[in-house]
Amino acid sequence: MTKRTRIFVIAITGLLIIGMAFFPMIKKSLKKEDKKPVPKGQAGGQRNPLAVNGLVLQYSTLNDIFRTKGILLPDEEVDLSFETSGKITNINFTEGSYVTQGQMLAKINDKPLQAELKKLETQLPLANERVFRQKTLLEKDAVSQETYEVVVTELEKLKADIELIKTRIAQTELRAPFSGIIGLRQVSNGAYASPSVVISKLTKISPLKVEFSVNERQVDEIRPGTRLNFGIENDKNVYEAVVYAVESQLDAQTLSLKARARYPNPGGRLKAGQSATVEIRLRQITNTVVIPSIASIAEMGRDIAFIYKDGKAKQVVLTKGLRTENSVQVVSGISVGDTLLTTGVMQLRDGMTVKLGEVVTQAAP
Repeated sequence: MTKRTRIFVIAITGLLIIGMAFFPMIKKSLKKEDKKPVPKGQAGGQRNPLAVNGLVLQYSTLNDIFRTKGILLPDEEVDLSFETSGKITNINFTEGSYVTQGQMLAKINDKPLQAELKKLETQLPLANERVFRQKTLLEKDAVSQETYEVVVTELEKLKADIELIKTRIAQTELRAPFSGIIGLRQVSNGAYASPSVVISKLTKISPLKVEFSVNERQVDEIRPGTRLNFGIENDKNVYEAVVYAVESQLDAQTLSLKARARYPNPGGRLKAGQSATVEIRLRQITNTVVIPSIASIAEMGRDIAFIYKDGKAKQVVLTKGLRTENSVQVVSGISVGDTLLTTGVMQLRDGMTVKLGEVVTQAAP
């Protein structure tokens, strides 16, 4: 026997001796493990009942509410500028103030035009006298019809020239086209104005327009007369508006349709440009069975849910009606008075023993 073989035999023999020495202790330890009590509820390998919450169903009201973002627009808005050119001689408004329709806001130098008007108006009496005299002579056959018509034409031309000058004078006056809030002025007295120079901005904010978009599903639901509610950020009030116009076709890029509603905005409290959260109640179903969407699941082409029955989960097959973001109408398969299981739905199986925890009675409409 070689030296290496002797060492191997000695090692194996040593391990066998150690194993025989500790075997009684290992056996005793294993017996203790076998005698450990089985936790309550797990006798026979059974698991604890699944803890679930329940909802006692009552007749409810289901609202199909469409929510979207919108923006507040002024009813009217215009950049104010003169129709002619010239030196500004007067500015008659206070920035940010309320002005009325027709109010004079600014003025361009019109002295040359006023002088021209005065000159023409001094010729008017003489022209009228000439026509009167020629008409008298015509009645006596002292002048020809042609001669009479020449002086009549001269009078009409004079009147037209006077009206033209008056129109040009009116163009030197900047007046409010409607009542509203005038903005900051962009020019000063003495500045040269032209039709391309904006003097200020005029905005009508009573009423306000609420502009928003709807998708294809809501196109047929939104029409003039549709009522909506909207809210403003950092404002707890809820405001009501009425749709007055809908775009004629969908946007080809977004497949959405623009619509506008009108809000009276008494006192001009809300401002144009503010964003709005718009809510429209499309439909309302009363006295119906409504369950939370998370309480039902789709299985093999069926909609199922579980109700509490004699300590166990009973599976029911649902026929659903109107669906909203968080709720669904149930037409059949579940009834008022049933306790719907609302938690642990994905773990439930028909006939499974469950432990009912919190039970809430559904709020009546």
